[in-house]
Amino acid sequence: MSNPFEALGLPAELVAVTQELGYEAPTAIQTAAIPPLLAGRDLIGRSKTGSGKTAAFGLPMLAQVDLNKRSLQGLVLCPTRELAGQVMRELRKLGRRHPGLVVAELIGGQPKRRQRELLERGVHLAVGTPGRLLDHLDHGALDPRGLRTVVLDEADRMLDMGFEEEVSSVLKHLPRTRQTALFSATMPERIEVLARQHQHNAVRVEGDEPSASGEAPTPHGAPDLPVGIRQLYVVPERGAELHALCAVLAKFPHESALVFCNFKASVAEVVALLSEAGLSVDRLDGDLDQFERDRVLVRFRNGSLRLLVATDVAGRGLDIEGLDLVVNLELPQDPSAYVHRIGRTGRAGRDGVAVSIARGAHGGTDRRLTDVEELTGQPIEALALDDPRPQGAVLRSLAREPRMATIQIAGGRRDKLRAGDLLGALTGEAGLEGDEVGRIDLRDKVTFVAVARQRAVAAAKALDQGRIKKRRFRATLLGRPAGSRGPAPGYRDPGGGPR
Repeated sequence: MSNPFEALGLPAELVAVTQELGYEAPTAIQTAAIPPLLAGRDLIGRSKTGSGKTAAFGLPMLAQVDLNKRSLQGLVLCPTRELAGQVMRELRKLGRRHPGLVVAELIGGQPKRRQRELLERGVHLAVGTPGRLLDHLDHGALDPRGLRTVVLDEADRMLDMGFEEEVSSVLKHLPRTRQTALFSATMPERIEVLARQHQHNAVRVEGDEPSASGEAPTPHGAPDLPVGIRQLYVVPERGAELHALCAVLAKFPHESALVFCNFKASVAEVVALLSEAGLSVDRLDGDLDQFERDRVLVRFRNGSLRLLVATDVAGRGLDIEGLDLVVNLELPQDPSAYVHRIGRTGRAGRDGVAVSIARGAHGGTDRRLTDVEELTGQPIEALALDDPRPQGAVLRSLAREPRMATIQIAGGRRDKLRAGDLLGALTGEAGLEGDEVGRIDLRDKVTFVAVARQRAVAAAKALDQGRIKKRRFRATLLGRPAGSRGPAPGYRDPGGGPR
């Protein structure tokens, strides 16, 4: 019986390896990615963790290695040391029939000298984190001139952790004629920008269930809606709009939700109601200055804030993507604004839900809903809310802390800080695991880093009292710590600088 990996075009020794390792059949991402990678094409692969993507890029990379040349031919960038170690071990397993194959692990937390010595002796493949790879490239220890293929693994997580600058710098060191493969669980706009900058005519493949391709054209030049948004509306009793909002939040489980209002007064009313009930919520409206807006958005993007209540200042031009739920507490006067609002959800191949509270001023359904349907050419489905609980009980059921918390550090790019420096400090002195560190957002003079909420107080204290690149920076935990309704011990107003 023939091995199904043969049909993908792999050489015999690698087909034999798949059999030895017990691979019964290629996964979806392997079937889609291996043939174009073997053909030398640049590739963008959307695939979740656990889908077999390491073999999807590792097998073609090994198929092209020339073992007679002891020079770097394949490079894999990973967001964390832990993932780099997993990829390195997997490449060594897949390369078990490649006699003399040398795979280097180039990550922080290990002596640079030993890594340099290994590179001097010559390696065929290298796996590393952006900061350490850039360090070796800058100092000439890593010679990329013979490189054939570079892979960005979990690219969305790399950008979320603040490695965009380091990744771009690494890629600029590499030969322009290389093959570039990018694998990511989601495809936000920043990934698309990275692909346009560093890839040529890339083929796109999906590793999960295929997503719908294209969508029905909308009349009147209406803005496009992402595929996968379920649009609903509810018509509450007079005066029961806030109760309907609470019922909607309870009916659709979410990690993050955005609630739109037309007026700042409405925003304030909703935030007061939800925050008094202990929900993780903040506001975004025209009364906030730019720095306050930035802080709120950072916390919302990185999973430190579950609910954001906003006026249309958040409807256009802001990098808020991949929301589980958008609620229009008040429909906008301009139907195109509706499209911009709900376009915050249902992105990057994910499903999303958009619900509008659509009671008309004189009872019945708000006429603006019809304007929206005419503009988009898409029907909006009626929703029946059948939650019998009183509003207070519904709110209590929603009072759940977010997964992450945000630490603000009074230092940034102008202080020569890099994402890798902060990741090293958090996984070093602070003792966090790599998967307990989330998005790292580097600015010129300030940095925001998301960490697992249960470890946030200790992590902020370790950063505040420790040193980063031999300097001390004030570190402040934003928001409430886990299990508390008041400020954390030792909290202070963010500010200050290196000390």
